[in-house]
Order: sequence, then structure tokens, then C-alpha cells
Amino acid sequence: MHVILSALGSYGDVLPMVGLGATLHGRGHRVQIIVNPYFQTVVEEAGLELLPLGSADEYRQLMHHPDLWHPRRGLKLVLSRGAAAYLRDAYRFVESNYSDEHTVLAAHGLDLGSRIFSEKHGAPLATVHFAPFALLTLHATPRYIGAPNMTGWPRPLKAAMFWAADRWVVDPLMGPVVNGLRHQLGLPAVAHIFSRWNNSTQLVLGLFPEWFAPIQPDWPECTALTGFPLWNPPVAKAVNGEVNEFLASGDAPIVFAPGSANIQAGAFFRTAVETCRRLGRRGMLMTQYPDQAPADLPPSVRRFGFVPFGWLLPRAAALVHHGGIGTCAQGLASGIPQVVMPMAYDQLDNGLRLERLGVGAVVPRRKFKPLRVAAELSRLLEAENVKRTCAQLAQRCDGPASLDAACDLIEQLHRRRGHTDNSCLPQPTHFFRY
Repeated sequence: MHVILSALGSYGDVLPMVGLGATLHGRGHRVQIIVNPYFQTVVEEAGLELLPLGSADEYRQLMHHPDLWHPRRGLKLVLSRGAAAYLRDAYRFVESNYSDEHTVLAAHGLDLGSRIFSEKHGAPLATVHFAPFALLTLHATPRYIGAPNMTGWPRPLKAAMFWAADRWVVDPLMGPVVNGLRHQLGLPAVAHIFSRWNNSTQLVLGLFPEWFAPIQPDWPECTALTGFPLWNPPVAKAVNGEVNEFLASGDAPIVFAPGSANIQAGAFFRTAVETCRRLGRRGMLMTQYPDQAPADLPPSVRRFGFVPFGWLLPRAAALVHHGGIGTCAQGLASGIPQVVMPMAYDQLDNGLRLERLGVGAVVPRRKFKPLRVAAELSRLLEAENVKRTCAQLAQRCDGPASLDAACDLIEQLHRRRGHTDNSCLPQPTHFFRY
């Protein structure tokens, strides 16, 4: 089998797809991945073939954009400068590498080029989502940062809100590019691009467990949840003597991580240092951009670059972060409490799910001050019920098993290619409709 994966986004999007690809490669399959060459090293070290989408300089420019972490403008930026800008390039990569007999596509939820190719050529396609935020529902509706809380709204009102978002925000951004390519290929125009059309009609993979987000009645009928795809690059090359020395020199530290693509985290790290001082705790500031960390760090707080969380977090006392789904998953698997400062995208919804599970707390960005963060950390670290719940949920996180389950479904999709009687995997529920 030949698999073409796609990964649009930061490390939180790329590492799960690389882990999926590495597992497929370990099963003897050929794997190519459409991804920005900024991630070339991690892709090639996993034994995968890189199909370079854009340039590393373009990725760095996007990281520096002032709107990237804005609660509303950030999504528009990602749709226009990411999904729309690279749609035709992604389509061309699939077109030039696809084999009618052997290839299966497993596409990031923002990769609409693969979705169009599948529709045009009947290619087997799995749409891959890392967080429940990406799957719209009129039932247990996610929390959207910068938007009203629709939890208690009647379904018709929620449907009207989704319709308005499509009509006035999403479709104007994506429609011209999506339908421009569709027209060129002889396909009819589509609307409601991210609420009705973007998901594969064959298989939708939710790479999170049902205890984190249960399947909703109006999710795509081919949705399967396989669990968190916990995967890390080889540890030996990423962990140096300085990391080991710091960890061995005192109590388990609190890890502060504002996101791998976040270069606007100066205030976050200043709060981190003062929080550690208030608590009398050691801290690790995780950023590859030294200028973000205060210059005069106390001996009990140290800045480090990239360290695989699967190795680091089991050695930590707690985790304070932005709420990205990959970081949430690593914290859950490590059995430690989490404080989330959401900024954009799926981060608020992920953080609130941690709160409901009893292992985390959400602190809004405007209230992310040392006194509040220290209070939340003290409460989480001292509560016996939090410790028990963290340990119980950690036992339910099995990265290799989750990746194997996702690979099983992709292989099954390949075996069923050409079937016309029932092309949907797994058993159907109900498809989303307004």
C-alpha cells in the first residue's frame, strides 16, 4: 500500500501525522507526507518521503504574523494563508504521486486539495481531525473562543449561527479557491465548506478518545475515534545533558509551554517566572526562541528548546500551556495536572474538556497573572482527587494502540477500494445537516 498523508500547521499537527506515517511505514507501506519543509528533519528521520508544501521561510513568516494568536483573526489567517493558499499545490502533489491501484489518502482537515482529488478520481480518502473542535455538532457544541457560548442554545439557533459563519466568514475566504479548482475540473460548486463538505464520505478519523469527546449524533456517519496518537521523535537527539542535569538537581518542575509556533509569548514567560517564585517551585520554560524568556532567570527556572513531551512530562509536576490538543494529550498521558491559557482555535474547547475531566483549569488570557496561575496550580497539585484522576486517565492513554487502530482503518479503506455497495467505514450514524 502507498499512503499520501498531509499535515498543515505546527508541530501539534505535524507530529501526529508523522507518527501515523511512521507506524504505517513500520508495517511495510510506502508513505509520503505533504508538509512544509520546516519539518524536513523530523519527517525524514521517521523514514517518510517529504513532499514540500511551500517553503520554510513562508512558515516562519506566518509564525511572525501579529494575527496568528488572535481569537478571531487567527482563524481567518490560517484559512487564507494556509488552507486556501496551498490548496492547488496539495492537489498537484496528490495528482503527480497517486497510483490507481495502491494509493490511499489520509488528509489533514484543512487539506481540501486531497478532498477534491478524491471526489474527482474516486480515490480512497480518510479525513483526519486531531481535536473535537473540528467536527461541528448541534448537540454538545464545542466552545469557540471569541464567539458566544452556545452550550444552552436550542439547536435551530445554533444552526443559524453556523449558517452565518459559513455565509459571512468561511465561504467568502475559501469558496473562490475551492470552487475555482472545482470548476476547472468540471465539478459543481460547493458551499458550507467546513460544515457540510470538507469531510471524506468514506472515513473520518478522530485522533482522540471517546472519553475526551463522545461521538455526536450529527457527526459524519463514517467517524471513528481511535485515541490520542502519542508519538515523539527519537529522544537521544533531542535531550541533552543540560536537560538531564536540571531535572536531577531538584524536585519535579512545572513545565510552561505556550506552543511551538508561538513567538509572542514574552508575557506568558514573565508570568511563569513569577508564578514559580510565588510557589517556591522550579520551572522549565519551553521555547526555541530565547528572546521570549526573561534575561535574568533565577537558578530554579531554566529555558530549554525542543524536548519531546512524551519523555519530559512524566518527569514534571504540572503543565501550563496554550491548550493545543497535542500538548493536552501528552499531559493526560503523563498523569499531571494542567493549566490552560487559551488564545485561539481549539484551545478553549480543549481546556474546558480538561476541566470537566477534573485534571485542569482554564485561565483566560486577560487574567493570566501570577496570583491566579499560582492559585490554580496550588489547588490542582494539592488535591488528592486530582492526583487520582490524573493517574486513572494516564492509564487510558495508549499512543501505540491508538496509532495501530488508525492504521487498521486506513488499511481497511485500501482493501475496500472499488466497493460500491457500502463504501463508508465504520458503521453509520447520522450525517450533519442544518
